[in-house]
Parts: sequence; structure tokens; C-alpha cells
Amino acid sequence: MRRALTALAALLLSASAQAGSLSFADNPIVYFAVTDRFANGNPGNDNSYGRAADPQGGDVGSFHGGDLAGITQQLKAGYFKDLGVNALWITAPYEQIHGWVVGGKQQFRHYAYHGYWALDYTTMDANMGTREELREMINTAHAQGIRVLFDVVLNHPGYADLRTLAEYKVPVLWPGHEKATLRDYHSFIDYNNFDFAQWWGPDWVRAGLPGYPDGGKDDYTMQLAYLPDFRTESAKAVGLPPILQRKADTRAVTLPGTTVRGYLVSWLADWVREFGVDGFRADTVKHVEPSSWLALRAAATEALQDWKTRHPEQKIDDAPFWMTGEAWGHGPERSGWHDAGFDSMINFDFQGRAGGDWKSIDGVYRQYAGLLGKRIGNEPRYDILSYISSHDTSLFPRERLKHGLSALLLAPGGVQLFYGDESARQPGAAPVGDEQQATRSDMNWDSLDAATLAHARKLGQFRLRHPALARGAHRLIQDKPYAFARVTQDDAVIAVPEAQGALELKVHGVFADGALLRDAYTHQTYLVKDGAVAVNAAGTVLLEKAAP
Repeated sequence: MRRALTALAALLLSASAQAGSLSFADNPIVYFAVTDRFANGNPGNDNSYGRAADPQGGDVGSFHGGDLAGITQQLKAGYFKDLGVNALWITAPYEQIHGWVVGGKQQFRHYAYHGYWALDYTTMDANMGTREELREMINTAHAQGIRVLFDVVLNHPGYADLRTLAEYKVPVLWPGHEKATLRDYHSFIDYNNFDFAQWWGPDWVRAGLPGYPDGGKDDYTMQLAYLPDFRTESAKAVGLPPILQRKADTRAVTLPGTTVRGYLVSWLADWVREFGVDGFRADTVKHVEPSSWLALRAAATEALQDWKTRHPEQKIDDAPFWMTGEAWGHGPERSGWHDAGFDSMINFDFQGRAGGDWKSIDGVYRQYAGLLGKRIGNEPRYDILSYISSHDTSLFPRERLKHGLSALLLAPGGVQLFYGDESARQPGAAPVGDEQQATRSDMNWDSLDAATLAHARKLGQFRLRHPALARGAHRLIQDKPYAFARVTQDDAVIAVPEAQGALELKVHGVFADGALLRDAYTHQTYLVKDGAVAVNAAGTVLLEKAAP
């Protein structure tokens, strides 16, 4: 099995390499926007399905109005282009459960604004927008050379919430459920009722409900956070889940002889085939068996190729489908998940180390560059996706964002910028029991920190031009002020992330005597003489060869 997985990964990644030295797979710069919290381009869809503000919980877990139209507005304004990002990771736009569940310690109404509680994988969530708005957003991004990545879940659908159960007539609710509060919510659901079979059905999920199998004790079969667990490992052919059979607007149709895995893969690949989605960020990877991820990768790769064949004017290039995965706690090392269809894995190691001094960060850079540049036998090259802030962990200290942005955007491997890190977005409320809600506050369009944003833009644009930062050999130039070089066969840069005033940098072995260099941070040019260059630093130095 290991040999087969490695062979497939080698085939997929070799196709990425053929896209050229500036291919996306060599230098991913991903901007992650929680769509609902980013920008409201169409206020008319804010209260779809009867969703409303939370009268008790401070609106921390409600839908706030952000949508695909808002992302398109910012694309057209050049916001992402100015940051130098080459991919947008958006929360899943397909339809989520309609109502709320109890959040935190009975503190707030928790809606599926984050896209992790799917109801129907085949239809758009009306809060996110329409299929036409999705198409416009993706086409607008592609026209700027920016890929679009969907956050996807293969592990579980959404909870059995009161509103959705009532709307689709699953007869398990007690009278008066319309007036349920945070304290009595669960008392209105008859959890001993075998009519729960009319929900997803026991062939589809493990749920621990009457007639359903219980969740297992291993990573693949457990119920994560009490969510129903898709039976993706099952070889049994199934029909449509009962709830979708009664859902008039679903686009799902019966696929004869198809397993749970087959349906989910088909549904997700259809978004790629119709809209040209360039990649997936896969949630809870370690809770789904590798064979399911390989099936999704294969189907999505075929679907994207089909879309590109039919839309030659809308595609960015001929690079294949791209996937990154979230396996909680995964570090910078290569793992078996890189053989399960993933070009990269999210790197949980970096956030806790990015706040250190530059001597310690140099050790991180040296470690990452060494790992990413090392090959064992015929194993394909692999990648990671590092971050300093995350919706699942915490925000980088706001008073040190320039430092954090420098550490991230100069790091080896792929990088992920979380919305608002570039603008000093402040955290929101942190309810007890779900403190991560604080990381998902509304984008601070009315209070962008100009200095932090300018810093991020310079670093991002520099990184976009230089795959050496992602893939180059790492060389320490000097300790004080800290300076390093990153070098590949075709590219070379020198960076001094925190420096002021006049200084001399030894550049021998990186840039030749007589070379004209440009500081991308200040736009000043310098001539290399006697293996060194004298520069005037204005906070950061980003040296590259000047254009001839």
C-alpha cells in the first residue's frame, strides 16, 4: 500500500513541477478568509433560512453577513493582489444546517457560519451567495492569477439542529421546540426516537442514535465533537440519505452502486468540474482513511482538467489540482499523509516558534529548509503550510504583528496568511469553552493598520517573485542585525528582517561583484563591491537582483 501511495504522490507532484520554476505548488502563498466574517457584498442574503442575530450570546456564533460577493469586491479592488497572495482559501460555500446549536457553556447560539456543518454538499448556502456569484468570484480571482481553494469536510455532516429537523419533517421533536433556549434546547429533541432514521440514516453515518451504529474508538470511526461520522470506509452501496430525498432543491441524485465515499467524492468534485476550483483545504484529515482522500484527489484532479479543457480562457495555467490537509498537531516533517493525495500539510509547529528572537527563528528556518530540501530514495518532494494565526488556535500577538509577518513571509515552505493579520484585526469575544471564537472577529475594514498592511504587502510581493524563499537552501549571513540568504539554482535573495540605518552585508557566494541589487522594501539600488554591499535599512531589507 505504501509503495502504491508513494507512486501516486510522485505522479501528482511531478505534474506540479512541470508547471515551471514559478509554479504555485513551489511557492504557495495562501490567504484564508472566513467568508462570513470578511466582507458583506450583498446584505440581502444576511438572514437566509431565518437565521438571525443571537439575542443572548453577543452574536459571537451567528452569521455576520460576509459573503462571496464581498470577496469579489475586494478582488476587484486589488486587495489580494497587493498582498502578493496567489491563492484564496475560503470557507465551504455549500449549504450548511439552517439553525443553531448550543455553543460554549450554554453561552451562545452557534450557527454553521464557518462551513463545517454541512447539510447539502450539492447546493449553495444562501448566506454565502448564488452559484453565479461563486462563478464571478472564481473567474475574477483567476484573472489575477489567484487560485481558489475550498475548505472541505469528508469526515462528518452537521449536527441535527432543531430548525433543520423541523423544516425537513424528521419527526423527533417535542411541541414548543420553536421557543427553545440555550438551557432547554436538548429537551425538545427525542433522542430515543427511532424516527431518527429519517435523518441521514444508519447506512450513512455513525451517530449513537436509535437504529444508528455508535462511534468507534479509533481516529477513523470516532464521532468528533459528537458530530455524526460519515461511514466513508463502508463498501456498501447506498441510496440518497433520507433528508436529501425530502429536500426539494437538492441537486443530489441517486448514483446506483455507489458508497458513502463515492457520493461525497462525487459531490465535492462536481464543484471543481463546474466552477474550476483549484484546490481543497481538507479538514480533520486524520479522521478519514487515506484511501478516501486519494479517491477525492483523483476525482478532483480529473474534474479540474476537464474544466480547464472546456474553459481555456478562464484557467490560470495547466497545473493540476492541489490539496493541503489539517491533521491536528502535524509538524514540518514528511508523513504518510503526503502519500494520501496531499501536496502539503498544515504545519502546527510554526506558530509557537514565530514569536522568538531571530537567532531561534534562524534555527527554525534551517530545520525547515533542510527537511524540505531532503529526498529519501525516490520519494517525491513534499511541502508544508505554516501560519502565525488560525481560526482553530489563536491570533498572533497584535502588538508584534510586524515581527510575526516577517517570520512567516520569509519562512521556507508554503505559508498561510489569516485574514486580518495584515491589518491588525483585533480578537472578538472568547466565550468559556470555545475560546477560538475570538479568532473569528469581523474584518477591520474601518480601522486597517496602515503600517502593518504596508509591511505585509512588501513582504508578500517580494515572496511571490522569489520561490527561493520557499524552496531555497538557507544560509546565515550574520547574527546582528540578523541576515540570511535563500538560494536556488535560478533564484537568490538576502533578507534582513529587522534593521535600521547604514550597514554592510557580506553577499559573496550569493551575488557576484558588479551585480546591481534592489531593496524591495525601500526601492533603493546598490552595487556589489568586494563581496559586500552597503545598504540603508528602513526597518527591513529585501535584496534581489535589479531588473536589467
